[in-house]
Amino acid sequence: MIRANVAITVIVGAVVSILVWKLPPPAWTPLPIAGLCLMVVGFVLWTIARFQLGKSLTVTAQAKKLITSGLYSKFRNPIYLFASSVVAGAILAIDRPWWLLIFVVFIPFQIWRGQKEAEVLEASFGDEYRRYRDTTWF
Repeated sequence: MIRANVAITVIVGAVVSILVWKLPPPAWTPLPIAGLCLMVVGFVLWTIARFQLGKSLTVTAQAKKLITSGLYSKFRNPIYLFASSVVAGAILAIDRPWWLLIFVVFIPFQIWRGQKEAEVLEASFGDEYRRYRDTTWF
């Protein structure tokens, strides 16, 4: 699992880097600079969240273990949150803010995924999950 996690992280990092390299903004004004910062910070936190999830990381919602430490002590879905930050940051870094319309589809999809995950975790961990949910955001 660790190899797959590293491979996915490297691939995503390469794709995002190539995107910004091949589609640079006309000028590095405050908006693209802010986007680049958001993208880099989001990527680092997304990577940390993926590794903190460890063997519980799956493509479909499964209840292997309730992770409540690290980034998961503050956010129930840090992978979804920080993946969204990477996408938004990349869009701003290449100075195409109108592409943020992608979030009209992307955000509801992430919320739906989070709800499905919550249903599975609540069914498996019951009160323990409900207490965790009450102390965290998204």
